[in-house]
Parts: sequence; structure tokens; C-alpha cells
Amino acid sequence: MARTYGRVNNEDGSKTWVVVETDANNFDDSVWLTTLAQCLKLNLGESPFYAGYGIPQMQTVVTQVLPSFYVMQTQSQFAPYFASLTITLVQGSSPPVYQVNAVCHNGAILTPYVDSSIVAPQLDNTFILGQSMLG
Repeated sequence: MARTYGRVNNEDGSKTWVVVETDANNFDDSVWLTTLAQCLKLNLGESPFYAGYGIPQMQTVVTQVLPSFYVMQTQSQFAPYFASLTITLVQGSSPPVYQVNAVCHNGAILTPYVDSSIVAPQLDNTFILGQSMLG
């Protein structure tokens, strides 16, 4: 059984951590999608346990270079957990917006149907870089 934690944005503006676990059919897809969302929001080196995960947001702002290399690296790290995982840059977006499409091993398309309040504040098929999940 796999487990991770995601934050829920409450109506009053407060945030609450919730447990995301393997579902009743023993699928870990929601666990890995939640973890992927957190990694895309994580600043590189921010986690004391997974320092190699995240996007170098500060360096991206300073150098004015899109973080596409690190997004592709994150995609390759999480691809084995899905039947198909694609993360693509939405052209012309400022700040950079990446569309995430995930298909789980039983063929279900996860991304459009995930409760966005549990996984990430902006999980509506896109991730807007610039905020950390831990901050």
C-alpha cells in the first residue's frame, strides 16, 4: 500500500493536509499523481529527503530560461508509474504553464477527473510554476 499527503485548500483560505492512499482496487495512481503534482510545485533542493526532485524556480526567474529540462526530467522519473504520462508546455503562456496528461494502467485518464483541491491548487490539467507546495 502506498501513501502520500496532499493539501486541501479550505473555503476560509486555510490549508489542511490529507492522506492519499492506494484505492480499494489496489491502484496507486492517485498516490503517484499527487506526488507528481507536489514535485512540479517543489523547488529544486527544497525537500530534505528528495533533493533531486523539483524545478529550479529561482534560477529560472533569474536566467529567464524556461524550466522545460527539469519538467522533462520529472516526467521521466514518474513515467514508469503510469501507462502514459505527458507533460507539455502551453505555448505563449506567461508564467510557464505545463499541461499534464496521465493515463493509468487500467486505461482511465486521470488528470481531468482528479479532485483539484486534494492534489494541487491548480490541477485542472495544468500546473503553473512559481509556488511551492511546502510554503
